[in-house]
Amino acid sequence: MIRRALNQKTARALPFEAFLDLAAELGCVGVEPRNDLGRPFFDGLAPERAAELARARGLEFPGLSEVYGFNVWDAEREGAIRDLIAVAEAAGAATISLIPCVDDREVLPLRAAMEKVAPLLEGSSVRALIEPIGFASSSLPRKAALVAEIEAFRSDRFGLVHDTFQHCIAGDEGVFPVQTGIVHISGISDPDVALDAEQDAHRVLVDAKDRCGNLEQISAFLTAGYTGMFSFECTAPEVLESASLLTDIRRSFDYIDAALP
Repeated sequence: MIRRALNQKTARALPFEAFLDLAAELGCVGVEPRNDLGRPFFDGLAPERAAELARARGLEFPGLSEVYGFNVWDAEREGAIRDLIAVAEAAGAATISLIPCVDDREVLPLRAAMEKVAPLLEGSSVRALIEPIGFASSSLPRKAALVAEIEAFRSDRFGLVHDTFQHCIAGDEGVFPVQTGIVHISGISDPDVALDAEQDAHRVLVDAKDRCGNLEQISAFLTAGYTGMFSFECTAPEVLESASLLTDIRRSFDYIDAALP
């Protein structure tokens, strides 16, 4: 069995404590709270209280999401990253997620952007995870360039998020278990749609019809010795609005566990 986590995006309609209950009932070991669901982290609970509620259910916070466009450096981005680090520290979260720009704004080179972020991490226990986004418009579509900078820069402060959907649409190759802080899992099962950025809002739970190669990617991580969490991050309305979400997610969990070598 893989170490399961649940991204709050997958159960965005649930109040925070109900989200924790769902994750615990599904046998998850972690949850990823988010700040981009139209409401504050933890539905306004103090981070310390949110952490207590999670621990009482046997759950960790492997990471908090997110700051978008971190490489479009300005005072707003700096402030948002500072705030995210502070919340992560208070909640005992291991990491924060930083998302590269995918629009047409001017961005800093990756090394320069990381050099801006690094001082903000000093004195904290938080690691910054950067997530390559596979869109054609992305300023960071693939992982190899990021891994090179992590190794050259300071690998203990930075890592990456591996997203199985983004990996697929980017045509990316290989996995980097040492640098990977968390793996996001979702699938595309519709046989009639292109595997491209347009499907980002339609990612579903992984099933036997998955076209994103989730089983192959998970197997590659396990074979390479990855021991981190695999977090289920789905965006399709049929998942988010399902009246049987627990059953749906459990079915996907069971399928993955049974299908892995």
